[in-house]
Amino acid sequence: MVFSASWAHAAVVRVEVSKREDLGKTGYEQITGKLHFELDPTLPGNAIIADIELAPTNAAGRVSFSSDLSLLKPKDASRINGAAWVEIPNRGGKASLPASMMAKGFVLLNVGWEFDVPANKGMLRIEVPRARNKDGSSIRGVVSATFTPDKRADEQPITDLIDYPPVDIDGADSKLIVRAKADTSGGKEVPREQWSLKDNRLRLVRGFEPGKTYELCYLSEAPPVAGLGYAAIRDAVAWLKHEATSLAPVKHAYAFGSSQCGRFLRDFMYLGFNTDEQDRQALDGVMVHVAGAGRLVLNQRWSTPRSVAGYYTASYPFADTAQRDPGSGHVEGMLENARVKHRPKVFYTNMAAEYWGAGRVAALTHTNVEGTQDVELPENVRSYFFAGTSHGPAAFPPTSQVKDSPLANPVNAGASILALRQAMHRWVSEGIEPPPSVYPKLRDGTLAPVGEVRFPKVPGMSSPVAIKAGGRVRNPQLPGGAGEGSALPLLVPQVDADGNDLGGISMPDIAVPLGTATGWVFRPAEFGSPHEFYLLRGAWVPFAKTKAQREAADDPRLSLDERYASKDQFMAKVKAVIERLIEQRLMMGTDLEPQMKQASERWDWVVRHGAE
Repeated sequence: MVFSASWAHAAVVRVEVSKREDLGKTGYEQITGKLHFELDPTLPGNAIIADIELAPTNAAGRVSFSSDLSLLKPKDASRINGAAWVEIPNRGGKASLPASMMAKGFVLLNVGWEFDVPANKGMLRIEVPRARNKDGSSIRGVVSATFTPDKRADEQPITDLIDYPPVDIDGADSKLIVRAKADTSGGKEVPREQWSLKDNRLRLVRGFEPGKTYELCYLSEAPPVAGLGYAAIRDAVAWLKHEATSLAPVKHAYAFGSSQCGRFLRDFMYLGFNTDEQDRQALDGVMVHVAGAGRLVLNQRWSTPRSVAGYYTASYPFADTAQRDPGSGHVEGMLENARVKHRPKVFYTNMAAEYWGAGRVAALTHTNVEGTQDVELPENVRSYFFAGTSHGPAAFPPTSQVKDSPLANPVNAGASILALRQAMHRWVSEGIEPPPSVYPKLRDGTLAPVGEVRFPKVPGMSSPVAIKAGGRVRNPQLPGGAGEGSALPLLVPQVDADGNDLGGISMPDIAVPLGTATGWVFRPAEFGSPHEFYLLRGAWVPFAKTKAQREAADDPRLSLDERYASKDQFMAKVKAVIERLIEQRLMMGTDLEPQMKQASERWDWVVRHGAE
């Protein structure tokens, strides 16, 4: 089934529906297909797309591209509540809609934006044109990818460059560099005769060493116009909200993006893509999840969005309000710059990992550039920090990466994230103020330079106070790149006597703790580089059961027996915390029972295993 647009300036010119699936008792249907776009490369909002002037155009002078579409909507149009969640696909993955959101009649829109997603069934990708020189000749340039193996191996897949085949792998631009630390540049070049690349698999004589960071570089050609991914989201939202071919017309649209996709949304707003070709606001609300101060480096030639980008995600500006950068002299803000015409309502939700690790430096979203003063958030922005959380929660019961290393962190803020989605909807659609921001601050001592963190001597955990944040990423929109490579300040939550974070929203696992939970953990010695963090992973170290056990382990943290008179007392404290979170609209009433069940199970597990 195909729907075509007939208006002169439509960004979505054709809607191709390949499948409709009835989802039974949910009352929803799943629509899959493809959106076909055309855009005018001369419009100011499009001219910012890197290499757009070098993209091929059709007879009307417009650039054509297409994206995979997945739409989830109530079969009965009268059940649609007037709002859609636009889920930004993470590396091509397709999001689902929680039952609680289905019950409220939300529409769910997934649109492919990433050119380097494998063309596999069920994956959402975008098909974009390749840039060529004005004379029609191929554009060539050096591409690169980095990786840090956890174990010795002779071969490494180079998935980040799957869309960039080498022109001549034996040419002068082909290099393999090895360095001792992931958060530094430079390194030593590996002799060319010791490595080879075939079918995106890199081989090294005598193998790759665990913990070392390797960077592969080579010459490629025909760069994709990757920034069209931003236009795809913008124009898909405009289609859904305004156009006659919309398959689920709505009044409001909110985007949710996690990690890579949260960085996508920060750059989407910064570059001005929240204003469509008709000068209308695209997204009414944006939830940027676990992105910290990072942005996605998509809108430039030779982009590698699929990359994890460890230590290299944050470029000036970091905060929403305009601030002068002492190093480069530029004055800009994420939401205060000449490109931004429509500012959505924004929630930033960050775990402890985004303050501590992988160059995401979340504190810079609410401090000055130097990291020496708090700054106020704009009135359209809220920021929520979840204490003692990893980039994503580990399964429970938790496991260790290797024997005798800390357990993975199972603290889960998912219930609060879901409650905040409802708060975003009510803020936009009803004008009801969301919960106030909760994040650590310099002025009250809950945020501190990393060297001043008072982390206790937790058994099996090293002190993190010597960790560095990494360097700034080049900002391709600003002359000189705005301080590329300069060291980022690392401000992190201060901790209590147990090593648990202060200054944030405390889930029951943190407010009534059974152990120390962190958003960071050092690499096991077996993985190499044991003085560096294992990116985006946290740790959980349960308390000893008795005073005698903790003293035998030289553990300064009070034991369970010293903290809680009984399991009943522990559960009563947990219930009070959950009820308070519900009152604060950081959980929903339906969360009480499952949260209590979770706490009971975790108590029982720690009593059985915590002292092992």
